[in-house]
Amino acid sequence: MARTNPFTFLQQVRAEVTKVVWPTRNETLISTVMVLIMITLASLFFLAADQINSWVVGLLLSLG
Repeated sequence: MARTNPFTFLQQVRAEVTKVVWPTRNETLISTVMVLIMITLASLFFLAADQINSWVVGLLLSLG
């Protein structure tokens, strides 16, 4: 394993950070809204699935 001194390491880190393309404010806003929409849809789906499963189990247990 090659060893790098701390000064060289920090220079390499700084060089890599300059290559990062940061999202714009608009891209961040759109991504955040999309995540919130997907969370809401997933929550509604799992709520419905849970309610249906609960109803089916209750129906099966009431038969016995």
